[in-house]
Parts: sequence; C-alpha cells; structure tokens
Amino acid sequence: MRSWRVSLLCLIFLTLGFLLAGRLFFLQALNHGYYLALSKGQQGESVIQRGARGNIFLQDKEGNFITLATDSKASFVFLSPPEVKDKEHTAQVLSAMLKLPEDAILLKAGKENSLYEVLKKSLSQKEEQEISNAKLPGVYGGEETVRMYPQKEFASHTLGFVNQEGKGQYGIEEYYNTELVGSSGVKARGANPATYLRSLFQTNVKDGSHIILTLDFNIQSLAESLLKHATESLGIEEGTIIVMDPRSGKILTLANTPGFNPNEYGGQGNPFLFQNPAVQKIFEPGSVFKPVTMAAALQEKKVTPETTYEDKGILKIGGSSIENYDKRVWGKKTMREVLEFSINTGAVFAKEQLGDDKFLEYVEKFGIFEPTGIDLPGEAYSQNRELRQGREINLATAAFGQGVEMTSLQLVRAFTAFANQGRMAYPFLITDKGKQQDQVLSAETATTITSMLVSVIDQGYSKKARIPGYYIAGKTGTAQISWSALGIKKAGYSDKTVQSFMGYAPAYNPQFLILVKLQNPQTKTAEYSALPIFHELAKYIIDYLAIPPDYEVE
Repeated sequence: MRSWRVSLLCLIFLTLGFLLAGRLFFLQALNHGYYLALSKGQQGESVIQRGARGNIFLQDKEGNFITLATDSKASFVFLSPPEVKDKEHTAQVLSAMLKLPEDAILLKAGKENSLYEVLKKSLSQKEEQEISNAKLPGVYGGEETVRMYPQKEFASHTLGFVNQEGKGQYGIEEYYNTELVGSSGVKARGANPATYLRSLFQTNVKDGSHIILTLDFNIQSLAESLLKHATESLGIEEGTIIVMDPRSGKILTLANTPGFNPNEYGGQGNPFLFQNPAVQKIFEPGSVFKPVTMAAALQEKKVTPETTYEDKGILKIGGSSIENYDKRVWGKKTMREVLEFSINTGAVFAKEQLGDDKFLEYVEKFGIFEPTGIDLPGEAYSQNRELRQGREINLATAAFGQGVEMTSLQLVRAFTAFANQGRMAYPFLITDKGKQQDQVLSAETATTITSMLVSVIDQGYSKKARIPGYYIAGKTGTAQISWSALGIKKAGYSDKTVQSFMGYAPAYNPQFLILVKLQNPQTKTAEYSALPIFHELAKYIIDYLAIPPDYEVE
C-alpha cells in the first residue's frame, strides 16, 4: 500500500517535470526570438524615454487648427529567422501579402544568426490583418512611432521632415527641432525591489512643444496649385510664390515647385529637392529691382518722378554697351515713365544721379548683403563681391537688376519698405522676434515710389494686374540667367530667364505683398507669365479677406 502511494507521487512529479520542461523548450527554443524582442520593453531596469514630438499646425480664418505634422503609431512586420520553418513557403506567402520581392525575403530569412529582421514598415490595415491570420512561424508584428504629414506635399519645403533617428531635417522640423522634441528623462520599469530603488532617481519626461505656423491654408493651397499649373502650361523648371503682410513681416504663403511628399522623403532621388528655393537659392532679379534704385535716388532728392532724361537706346560704359529690352529707343522720358516702361538706361541714369557710393549704401540698407533672419535653416545670401568692387559696368547693370544677387525673400523684404511707410519688416513663420523695423526710406518717399508703381499698373506694361476698385502697385522683372548660376564655368548669360512680378495691394494701405518668381517659363517676358498668376492670386486674396475697395467701379 505504501509503495503504491510512493509510485503514484513519483509518477505525478515526473509528469509535471516533463510538462515544465516542454513549456521551457517552447519558450526558450521555439519562440526564443519573439520573446527576446518582447522582453526589451519589460526589463526591470531604468530606461531613457523621449517626450512625444510636438505637432505643427496652422489656423484657418475661423480659428480651427489644421495639422501639418504629427506623430502616429504604425505597424511593421519582422522575422526571427531561426524560427522560420519553411523559408521558401514563408517567402512566397509574404511576398504576395506585402508586395515585396520573394528573393529579398528569402535573404533575410536565411540569416540564422539574427533574431530580428524587419521586412516592412507602415503596414496597411489589410496587410496587418493578413499577417495575423497567416500565423506563419517566425513572423511577428510590431508597432512604432512615425512622423506623419497629413497634407502630403503641402508646404513641404517649409515643413521639412524627421529622419529615422528622430531628428528634424530641413524646414521648420530642423530649425525648431529642439523645441519640438522636448526633453528626455529616466524612468524605472518592472516590479521588483531593485526597480523601486531606481525609481527614486527618475527624471521627468517632457513632451515637445506644439508649433503654429503663420501660413494661411487657403492662400498657400492656391499658390501651390498655380505653380503646378504653370509647370504644365508654361513649362517652368522651378517656381516660387511668397505672400507676406508687409506691415508685420508675417508670412502667409511660402510655396515652391517642384515639391515633395515628406511622408516618402526616402524615395526622393535628388536631395537638392529638399532645399527651399525661396531662401536657399540666389538669383539676379532683373527689372523688378529698378524700384529699389529709383527709391534711393528719390530719397536722396537726386530725382523726382518728373525728372527727365534723353534715351538714345544704347549706353556705352568702357568697352561695354547697355541696351533697352528689344533694342527700343524711347527718347525723352520721365523717371515715372522709366518704371512704367521698364527702361534700362533710365535706371542707370537714376543710379548716376545718386552716385556709386550712395547706390551701394542703399543696396546694403535694403538688406541685399545680409540674410533676412527668417526662422528656417540654411538661409543663403550673396556677398556680391564683384558688385562691391565698384566697377562702373557692374554698378550700371545692377541698377536694373543684372549682376546683383539675392534670394526671393531678400527681394520681398526690400519691397516691404515701399508698402510699410519706409520701414523694412523682418519675415517670420512662427512668431515675431520683436526686431525693430529698419527705417530705410521716409514715409514720403515710400508714398512717392508707391504712386510710381501704381502708374506701372495703370499706364505701363503691367495693365493685366489691374483689379477694378483697387489701386495695385507692382513691377515685372525678366532677367537672363548667368552660365555660372546654371553650374557652367562660362562667362556671360544663357538664353534662360527668371521672370517675376512683385506687387502689393491696396497700394496705399497694403494688406498683402506677393512675389511670383518663375524659372525659365516658355514666354518672352514676365508680362505673360508671372503677372497673370499675380493677378489671379491677388484677386482671390482680396475677396477672401473681404478687403474694402479703394473706389467705386462704374
């Protein structure tokens, strides 16, 4: 009797031992890779945690927030190669599910010394469900935090993106990376006495700050649409539209084409596509720069709008010649007419009355030799070394915008002096940095140059910019692109052009300022390319902001 009981107890213990050994074999051998990966989040140790990255928003007119960048959870699938039983079958099934090359999956499944091989990230719900249903040995799902851009290409150059290491690259993501990532902290995990002791040394994790851009969603959207249309209809290689409140420097639109999708930045073959042309590409503006020359001469009282000169169609300077567009000869013209008809020799005349030293002084005052300070990374600016050497021919061509280099945003900032009672505003995308606006011109000179730019629209070559009921101030520019700007080591200029239009409205109480800049459109001048785009955008903004008219239309 006693021996029977002993035998039964031995049998029970032996059975339990086999069950325990089997369970340990299942956990430690068959599913070793999965539980090793899972255990990383369950160790009883102190770990460094990063705060959630802040979102990037903008607000519409009604005060509603529109999300431009946010963190989101995304599923992924990975292999634990030693646990994959039938590698060929597994690769075949996964290839059909995930639309991945079968050979690539087999290569990863063959890495017997690896326990963790990621196959695909950002799974769709369908892919996630199919993987779960398949129950393939050695195939596991996981979840990670990824940066998402719900508006896709919208304002892509302004936003930039976050790389795989969680660091902002380009745009707002890079410039405000420190504010967006917040701060990391130490946190104890697990539930044992050692964990409790470590918890006494925890530090707080702080989430990143949210950022609200000054961009206007509707104006930005239309600007981007207009640039895309210009790519198709005008064959432009690049394009930029900037809309700013000239009184404050607040950027309402910063649009460029071609753009990119920040959600798919890794698929872009050309890294230069990420550069923001508005602040990182230098160009020669052409005739749109003539108002700067004229305003300086007006400010120094060297000319008035009615000062006249005799145009003979050609101007000899040393061994070089300066001609007007289309080799026109205009005869006797006023300074007002110089801007109305964009006469090159007239701009040189105004510069000569001003004097070379004063001309350079005003180019510097208008901010052409320094960055604007916009809250974006990598802002470029030109030292304009050749211009500053003071050669007569260089100064003469600079008077009408050839041979003087700047970014689009530098040109926009210069024009704010005309629209802002002589004060030059500093552009910003997040908050006004509180910089004191530079008084470049007197309020009287600003009003005078504005009246001359209104004449350009009403009497000159820019009549297509007219909007009934409103006074519009503006100027076209068509500049040849130098060989050096195209990356070709060759003196002189190519046949390619930059065509632009700068304008603001209502002219005597400006609510917005627009620059439209197009790279090599298939038209002769900006009158047929940039100007119509300005007109469509300006008309939309006037209606959108319900800006009261200047006068009644009969």
